[in-house]
Amino acid sequence: MRYLTDRKRAQGMGAGGSGTQGHWRMMVRSMIMVVLVPLFLIALGKGIGGSYQEVLAYFSRPIPVIIVALALIVGLIQLMHEAQEAIEDYVHGVAEKLTIVATQAFCYTLIAASLLALIKLAL
Repeated sequence: MRYLTDRKRAQGMGAGGSGTQGHWRMMVRSMIMVVLVPLFLIALGKGIGGSYQEVLAYFSRPIPVIIVALALIVGLIQLMHEAQEAIEDYVHGVAEKLTIVATQAFCYTLIAASLLALIKLAL
């Protein structure tokens, strides 16, 4: 492998070996959020403001629940990855690993709790 040029060794790889892949995933999540955030605000805005029975009737329809669920899932996963990037930049050693695990656990717990609330609201 020592006969490879520097360009051949580094081609397609960032400093950690997966920079391009992580960047593209972040860009795809961002593009999905560009579509989902306005839909989320419209769905949530139409659902809130009525009586309790009206809110239940609105969120018992599948389209608003799907939009809100997708926006929450993609948004919280994006938050988790962005927080992980900040943690990797500013925290090092064992504290970095523990903080990343805690952040991921927190985000997945928020996803589970929000989906449970939506399911209870929809049913």
